[in-house]
Amino acid sequence: MTFDDVRNMGDAIRGEIGKAVVGQDSTVDLMLVALLARGHILLEGPPGTAKTLIAQCFARAIGLDYGRVQFTPDLMPSDIIGANLFNFQTSTFTLTRGAIFTDLLLADEINRTPPKTQAALLEAMQERQVTIDGETHSLGDHFLVTATQNPIEQQGVYPLPEAQLDRFLFKHLVDYPSAEEERRIIASHGSRRQAMDPSDWGVVAVTGKEQLTAATEAVATVRLVDEVVDYITALIRGTRQVPDLQSGASPRAGAMLAGAARARAALEGRDFVIPDDVKALAPAVLRHRVLLSATAEINGRRVEDVVLGIIDEIEAPR
Repeated sequence: MTFDDVRNMGDAIRGEIGKAVVGQDSTVDLMLVALLARGHILLEGPPGTAKTLIAQCFARAIGLDYGRVQFTPDLMPSDIIGANLFNFQTSTFTLTRGAIFTDLLLADEINRTPPKTQAALLEAMQERQVTIDGETHSLGDHFLVTATQNPIEQQGVYPLPEAQLDRFLFKHLVDYPSAEEERRIIASHGSRRQAMDPSDWGVVAVTGKEQLTAATEAVATVRLVDEVVDYITALIRGTRQVPDLQSGASPRAGAMLAGAARARAALEGRDFVIPDDVKALAPAVLRHRVLLSATAEINGRRVEDVVLGIIDEIEAPR
């Protein structure tokens, strides 16, 4: 697959999602990058901002199997990964697969369940496999978790542990639409009396597993010159050198940022990474991998401002 083909594939997927979703272009762009970089994405925002609808339309447009888990306080790990249940008729144990056995899993409101259940996703997100009673089951090369969460300030939420957050390539902040976009949403969706399936909006698959495999192989050939590698290294190390942060990003964050930059370049039809690719993706890669110091919290500093400050201070190569 050529890089023009990758760009055209991304444009086609955006077009299909746009049939049902108004705005949220940056969200869709990051989901495309995560797909080709083989990463997972966490969407944080208030209810009613189309997070679930975007995930549904995205799965339909890329032609992958789709599963959804609604995270609640009483959800158990076995509800997600499945369990071996005893069959009294055959006197044998039979595997009952959970919702995680799919290509694109929507973990809806992931921070409304306790950490014990959140941890059921750790192995799947890191190794694309699950272990049930000592037996390992593969989830496939295209397994992707799109998780949504409500802001931590809302009631009834559990903060995600650092180990869980580190499994996500991106954490994207979904905001309210602009006034014009909100007007279009009301005009388009206001006449609907019930939730619509993506197919009701005319969203169809414009690619499939073979094309996605070819696209990820193309991404792996994108060139990353030494100057850009040095820039990524400086950004990552910069998060460990500011007093406002108690802990900075790990080397894994740098490797994931490089992979994501390759995917973004391919989606723009290029076979090389430019500094703008890194700069555009760095906030979503870093914001959930750093911790504010106690002093910074007392002074009312925000992680977002500190991360953007680091990106602004470190000079990008020309």
